[in-house]
Amino acid sequence: MTVSRHRLVPALAALALAAGALVAAVPANAASRADADTASDVYVAPSGDDHASGDARHPVRTPQRAQQLVRARDGHLTGDLTVHLAAGTYRLSAPLTLDARDSGSGGHRVVWQGTGASVISGGRQVTGWHQVPGRPGLWSAHAPQGLTDTRQLYVDGVRADRAAGEVPVTLTRTATGYTASGDTLARWPDIAGAEFVYTSGEALWNVQRDGLGQWTQPRCDIASASGTTVTMVQPCWDNSNKRVEFPDIPGRTVSMVGPGSLTNGGHATYIENARELLDTPGEWYLDRGAHTVYYMPRPGEDLHRADVEAPALEKLVDGRGTAAAPVHDIAFRGLQFSYATWLTPSSPEGFSEIQAGYTISGPTGYATEGLCGFVEGGACPFGAWTKEPGNVAVSHGRHVDFSQDAFVHLGAAGLELADGTQDSQVSGSVFTDISGNGVEIGGVGDALPGDDGDVTRDVQVLDNHLYALPREFTGGVPIVNGYTQHDLISHNQIDHVGYSGISMGWGGWPDKIGSPATPNDSHDNAVSDNLITDYMQGLDDGGGIYTQGLTGTSMTDGEKVTGNVIHTQFGLGKSVYTDNGCTYETVSGNVLYGASYANVASRHTDYRDALGNNDPTLVSGNWWEQGDADSSNKGLVTQGNHIIASPADAPADVVANAGLEPAYRWLLGERYGALSVPAAPTRVGTSTGVDGTLLVTFNPVWADGGSPVTAYRATAVDPAGHVAATATVPAAEFGASALATLTGLTDGTAYQVTVTALNSQGSSAPSLPSAPLAPIAGSVLPAAPSGVKLHTQATAATVSWTPPASVGDSHVTGYRIVLTDPSGTARTVQVSGRDALVTQPSAKGMFRVLGDLTPGTSYTVTVAAVTGTGTGPTATAKGSTPAA
Repeated sequence: MTVSRHRLVPALAALALAAGALVAAVPANAASRADADTASDVYVAPSGDDHASGDARHPVRTPQRAQQLVRARDGHLTGDLTVHLAAGTYRLSAPLTLDARDSGSGGHRVVWQGTGASVISGGRQVTGWHQVPGRPGLWSAHAPQGLTDTRQLYVDGVRADRAAGEVPVTLTRTATGYTASGDTLARWPDIAGAEFVYTSGEALWNVQRDGLGQWTQPRCDIASASGTTVTMVQPCWDNSNKRVEFPDIPGRTVSMVGPGSLTNGGHATYIENARELLDTPGEWYLDRGAHTVYYMPRPGEDLHRADVEAPALEKLVDGRGTAAAPVHDIAFRGLQFSYATWLTPSSPEGFSEIQAGYTISGPTGYATEGLCGFVEGGACPFGAWTKEPGNVAVSHGRHVDFSQDAFVHLGAAGLELADGTQDSQVSGSVFTDISGNGVEIGGVGDALPGDDGDVTRDVQVLDNHLYALPREFTGGVPIVNGYTQHDLISHNQIDHVGYSGISMGWGGWPDKIGSPATPNDSHDNAVSDNLITDYMQGLDDGGGIYTQGLTGTSMTDGEKVTGNVIHTQFGLGKSVYTDNGCTYETVSGNVLYGASYANVASRHTDYRDALGNNDPTLVSGNWWEQGDADSSNKGLVTQGNHIIASPADAPADVVANAGLEPAYRWLLGERYGALSVPAAPTRVGTSTGVDGTLLVTFNPVWADGGSPVTAYRATAVDPAGHVAATATVPAAEFGASALATLTGLTDGTAYQVTVTALNSQGSSAPSLPSAPLAPIAGSVLPAAPSGVKLHTQATAATVSWTPPASVGDSHVTGYRIVLTDPSGTARTVQVSGRDALVTQPSAKGMFRVLGDLTPGTSYTVTVAAVTGTGTGPTATAKGSTPAA
């Protein structure tokens, strides 16, 4: 077992040492009185004995035995009762299931205290590896006892990749699956259980547009293949292809979230989990029928010595309180929760995603689930789809505390604080290498609970580091908050994540068809002083903070988003995304920059009446690039915001205050598992450049293996499979331009491109290849942008525009801005970056800030689009800076 190098802060370490010294000083005969002493702590060690008394000299071995001793001592506590877990690994054969009997009493807590190297594991070690005859580089081992299935494998704490590759046939969708262009899949003996993955590429070049919306990544298993007939599992297939659409609104589902069926004819982006796909170091496969695990080691891995872990349990801790009998006064401190899986996506249910890890499930889910009021028999409330479970979960918990813990190497959501959780806290913890969501708070099932015991309220998520996630279900979000009250999400650092950073609220989508958002009991929630950076690196249409639906009953008790610093977005989205039905939202005092087409998206019609007003929203006092002028627009108030030309223009105290507070910044140095090569880049797209040139873009890596990515290498392969060109771009340069350039190719020859990521440990596996594309000698330039405007303040201005309607022979790679003052002095700014690439196909507006302007001066600005063919004609706007 690879144990984290999780450090205790000095105060906690001193406390643990003092407690140990105190118990050691107790007379030897005190052990015989332990069961009768309600204040006696319980001691657990991997080398302990469950027949022992559980005192400091005679620890028990399992958390379950410790639980029995706690129950015997609890009920009339005169002080906190601590379960001391010594360093080491505690392999659970079943979840640690807690209920009201495991709670503290008399105002005191039961504290499950680790050392910082105490690992609660649901994994099984895989040993006895040997090379597979006739397959150089491939190794196998017998599956450990108790492992019937899993979706993950870890080698020295590094997540291995499920065997994956291109779909080897062309697929035509049918009512039950596909007709394939050949019988290749039918000839794979283990085809049942292979999984099709669908990723939308709507905002990228030359990428298949699969999936159920560019914020999702649904998955469905193959049930069987015979000849050219491929049958998919049910109900995943129907739930992904039969979503009810409004007959008078083509393409708009009754759920109002995404399309009614898999796009692009349902063609899968790639296929995963078949032995035939094992061809790259770092890949693995479990042959369930033969009870055999296969793995291709990465360079430097020695399977004779490596700790190989296969998660077997789906829950590690399962707190099952009720409104009448909550789990209460329990704390988990200094523990690492690792090696749990989630098998529902591998079942007939699959993973028919809606948003943020929520899915449609059940045999008729597509027709009824969460469709309250919009279809006959629709389940209420609207939007109550199936939530991703937590590998550590508490329902109806009171005064539950998770502090200085680590949630790593997990296969579902990390921590779920479900409905009825109250007066609880998550602090000083790390969330990384998690398949889906990080922290889930509350739910969206009971929009208006009648019993306070079912309300989720007064939950605080403070000073945590959440990064390098999700690793499998790419639409996952580090912190997801449902219908809750008085919650505080503050001083967290969220970085290098695949989609949005924080998701708040739910149920606002009916405004897409002119109906009000789902009524709910949310109010008085706050998202403050968080640092969110390098987000949306895998999917599109999200934000650093994404919020929707009713957030309260007035501006007073509505949601507050304040003091956050949000920057360096990669995908198509916004810094703070106030989406459908977002009502009574305050966005104030934040520092927002580096987003694709808006820092704050705020205007939606308020359909609770017929007055034509906007959802009440206040956007004030932010430091941003968006540049909107002060206004009051039927409930939407924008006032006192400041244009910044660089991060240095924002107040230093606001920037310094965001993210982890000083006492918790040691979390940034925590690492789990061995250093490794990065994950592979994703969603590679190409466009033509000048003669013999392909321009390449792709999604960067957000899981770097513990060592920063230094560069990316693109490789073009011709139809014969020969490498035709390579190009290496430094990671910092790619972050600025979002481009790599391949030259020396032959016009008219179609090439596929793969990309690898490099760090100090070596090269990642190659990405899946781009769709074939042939370079051409371009001659048609792009049209001019439209809607150019200059929004000015005294010393800075935001220039905004809409991408050109036509781009000629290539895609937009950037823009050329020229600013001219009254003397004729011109300043030229070359605009590049991911937003220049992704806003074109979606026709989203763009903006850039021009600083160092002179107050009281008239300026002229022109904007022209740049493509691989050349620079197009300009569009012009004028504006004057106000006097200082």
